[in-house]
Amino acid sequence: MNRYLLPLSVLGTAVGGAVLLRDYIAGGACPSKATIPGKTVIVTGANTGIGKQTALELARRGGNIILACRDMEKCEAAAKEIRGETLNHRVSAWHLDLASLKSIREFAAKIIEEEEQVHILVNNAAVMRCPHWTTKDGFEMQFGVNHLGHFLLTNLLLDKLKASAPSRIINLSSLAHIAGHIDFDDLNWEKRKYDTKAAYCQSKLAVILFTKELSRRLQGTGVTVNALHPGVARTELGRHTGMHSSAFSSFTLGPIFWLLVKSPQLAAQPSTYLAVAEELEGVSGKYFDGLKEKAPAPEAEDEEVAQRLWAESARLVGLEKSGVSSVRGQPLPK
Repeated sequence: MNRYLLPLSVLGTAVGGAVLLRDYIAGGACPSKATIPGKTVIVTGANTGIGKQTALELARRGGNIILACRDMEKCEAAAKEIRGETLNHRVSAWHLDLASLKSIREFAAKIIEEEEQVHILVNNAAVMRCPHWTTKDGFEMQFGVNHLGHFLLTNLLLDKLKASAPSRIINLSSLAHIAGHIDFDDLNWEKRKYDTKAAYCQSKLAVILFTKELSRRLQGTGVTVNALHPGVARTELGRHTGMHSSAFSSFTLGPIFWLLVKSPQLAAQPSTYLAVAEELEGVSGKYFDGLKEKAPAPEAEDEEVAQRLWAESARLVGLEKSGVSSVRGQPLPK
């Protein structure tokens, strides 16, 4: 029996060390214990993955949580689960399709009419490396959902957020933005051969540029906006990447993924931190990698590119320069 003690001890130490290393690499829990009783929170794409876990974390802290999702059956189920787990009954499911400008405008109009205040907006929903699909308005799907959809939603809710100040906007980007480039001559991928990876990287770069320019415009309003890379998580987001399409890749890459890929719960910690941390009050226009502020890629800090992207995005979704247009966004010209 004694001959097995040393190997078992070594194995236990190795496993324990691996778990600690994984937690260190993945980043820890939100260090802030702040609560948000009575504050209204909107989380897009909250029926699964990071969005669902973020909604759950914020519900635990006492917020009035609105899950904004396209699939209402899954959204209702998620809201029910969060209510049961947190015993917070102020968790509701609302319909929002970020691939439809009409749906975004209807959602925003309902929020403005029915909610007295909005304190936290978490722009979490995303599409990753899908085929060359287009939104209902003719935009390339990743650019349309990840950037344009949230751009319009945020702008439509700005007056409500300002009236509720201090309030916060959290935009989920990705480390992939460093490989992105904003091609103003072909934002919609109509002239080039479609590259699903490059399109995703462009959309996530656009999120940070939007964050930078929005922060500049919000100075003095009491509304802050920051972008973040939550880390690579085990969620449905990667369903189009084919990472685990073969038994061989799953077997050979499994240990690496186990070490480097976060659980949705861990990946939700940066969003939670940016939403509640008292020490971040007044911090705006920054990019966070996990729980730490970092410098994004150089193009993400180009003010001229950010302002040009804002103007082009406003044109595409139907926003007037002086404010929000009542005209519905039009598809890109063919």
